[in-house]
Amino acid sequence: MHLKTEVSKVSFGIGVAAGIFGGLIGGGGGVIMIPLMVGILKLDQIKAHGISLVALVFTGLVGAAVYAYHGSVDVTASLLMASTGIITARYGAYFAHSLSEWKLKRSFGVFLVLISISLLFKHSLSHLYTPFTGWMKIALLLLTGACTGFLSGMMGVGGGGIMIPVLVLFAGFDQHLAQGSSLLAMVPAGCVGAYTHWKLGNVRTEVLRGLVPGILLGTFLGGTVAHLMSDAALRIVFASILTWMGVRYLMVRRPVEANISTV
Repeated sequence: MHLKTEVSKVSFGIGVAAGIFGGLIGGGGGVIMIPLMVGILKLDQIKAHGISLVALVFTGLVGAAVYAYHGSVDVTASLLMASTGIITARYGAYFAHSLSEWKLKRSFGVFLVLISISLLFKHSLSHLYTPFTGWMKIALLLLTGACTGFLSGMMGVGGGGIMIPVLVLFAGFDQHLAQGSSLLAMVPAGCVGAYTHWKLGNVRTEVLRGLVPGILLGTFLGGTVAHLMSDAALRIVFASILTWMGVRYLMVRRPVEANISTV
């Protein structure tokens, strides 16, 4: 009982941190949540991904509600991205389940580094592109949703690192609108990915007991603050943290037994 209480307390703190991060940048918070669950709760990588997907559904719901209150959600764009994301999310979850631990960690490291780059440069590059319109915009949103869904299922994250830069650079969205739309779009795909991971046995309910309340509180706080401040300095700080985390994952060594395995 004491151990479960400690797990709930720690997971609550992780949920608050991930929720604040997700609410501020319009993501699911998985890039913060997963490393903390692996490092502090000592979960293996695949279970951390499964639990993160369940939690990010709540991040998306609360975050989207806060952003919608401020008029920062494009429901049509969110639905278009979600329509293809729900198809590819389950395949991403199965693909993650088939990967070995060290391969999944390295893949996650690459993902973190790519997110940090997008966070740093998504505004400075926006003037180089003409926003898509009409059918081109619809095709862009559908393709973005498909890529995001697969990545969400595989990496246990909401996919804001893909959706937000695409919406800002190629669809002409401002930062707040892109983040709010991203939060709403991640909910359906997150549900599919979470259910798949649940069936595969990658979700621990004792962690969710603390994680979900923390996510709800943190996301509300993060989404509220996002509409009160510029995110430029915050983006640089978090991009630096994500780069550091990503490099650590990339440096994970291949196990000795993997060298002689046929897998």
